[in-house]
Amino acid sequence: MVGIDARNQNILDQKYICPVCALIIRDPVQFIGCGHRQCQTCLGNEDQREITCPRCQTKMLRTEVHLDRGFQNEMKTLLIVCSWCQWDDILDNYQNHLDESHPNRTCEYCGEQFNSTNNFNAHKVSACQKIIVECLLKDFGCNERIIRANMKEHYMTEQHQKSVSKCIRQFLSHDNDRRIDTGCPRTTTESYNPDTIQFEELHGILNILVGGIEALTNDGQRLSNESLQAQITLRTLEEQLSGLKLSMEESNGFLQGVNYNLDILRQDFTSLQENINDLQCVSYDGIFIWKITNVKEKMMDAQSERQTSIYSPPFYSSPNGYKMRARLYLNGDGNARRTHLSMFFVLMRSLNDPILKFPFNYKVTFCLYDQTPAQRHIIDSFRPDIKSSSFKRPRTDMNIASGIPKFCTLEMIQQEGNPYVRDDTMFIKILVDFGDTPKTLLPYVLSLNPGLPTHVQQALIKREVERREQQQSDKQLQSPKE
Repeated sequence: MVGIDARNQNILDQKYICPVCALIIRDPVQFIGCGHRQCQTCLGNEDQREITCPRCQTKMLRTEVHLDRGFQNEMKTLLIVCSWCQWDDILDNYQNHLDESHPNRTCEYCGEQFNSTNNFNAHKVSACQKIIVECLLKDFGCNERIIRANMKEHYMTEQHQKSVSKCIRQFLSHDNDRRIDTGCPRTTTESYNPDTIQFEELHGILNILVGGIEALTNDGQRLSNESLQAQITLRTLEEQLSGLKLSMEESNGFLQGVNYNLDILRQDFTSLQENINDLQCVSYDGIFIWKITNVKEKMMDAQSERQTSIYSPPFYSSPNGYKMRARLYLNGDGNARRTHLSMFFVLMRSLNDPILKFPFNYKVTFCLYDQTPAQRHIIDSFRPDIKSSSFKRPRTDMNIASGIPKFCTLEMIQQEGNPYVRDDTMFIKILVDFGDTPKTLLPYVLSLNPGLPTHVQQALIKREVERREQQQSDKQLQSPKE
């Protein structure tokens, strides 16, 4: 399977185009080393340990190539024009349109039929022998469009041979120190008819190239001799400066040692500071109140994409329990970008994971506090999808975040005088519900004074549950009498 074909793909930003199949990226993966992306299916052999980025040729391990879900969510909102009709909508709806309106496609070049547009696109990209394609040397002047099956014959044409010559000359002009082996085995030249025009043209071009290489070799030798004379002249100056250089190197070595030690101390200090800050906020009961300061500045960072998301300090379900944190997109994520606040939950790797139960399946509730006496808190919950890798045992420092992309509208927290951001500060409560608290009871639980000790809050919740049960029982007893 290859990328996604669309009529308007040529006007889309190149970051959405796969450099391998030249179509819109399907299931994007990102090369961590260089940041480029391509289709997951265009990666090739899964047994290959080392991968080369097709855009910049950077080499990296296959483990450094990851599925980019954030970029995939961003692509869902791309405006797409169908390749075969006038339909236009977002990319997220394109596959359904293709399956419903164009389920069976026939190649207009070879007549082969396909039961899906994905198989049809893969056929056009690499398999169809009758399709018209561009020459690989189009950047060197060979602009002819050729039937793929006739590509070998095209390679023997005068136009293509000139482009080959131009390509090699440009290569040689940029690499004077490299010598190219232009010798051809006798069996190769004898397999052609020397009376043919094609052979004469090829032979003439090769002779020109050989002459050019010899001239370049002679120039290189001359320059090498001149360089040697210059080196001899400079050697005297180098010897005179060697004493000064040695002194400077000793001084630089000492300064580098001092700077290295200072860098280590700074890193240790920063790490200790972060640990102290985390320990000051740590929680061991699955409930965490996240205080976010400088909201305006963080909002501007998110809008300008300097920092699209922020993380809460880690917290725990118990002293020996799950390690967790929250992730907040102040300008939204994916389809909610620029319209909603996005709240996500992140499982982290901890020392006790081997004895904990996975997948993680406990309900998570987020509460954005109304900081006025009205207490109109914004509350929303989600139950984990146990099939998602986000809730399996963490194998890296953090799992992929999952949660509620459209937690609340940005308008609610950007209004002047809104109750949720006061003194440029907001409070978000994260509650992991291990007791399956009824949904109707959540507003009461989240309205309790966070300043009360945990055992007092639990007692009040228990009393409220008993009161509601008693009310329900009284209503049931009164119903038969009526």
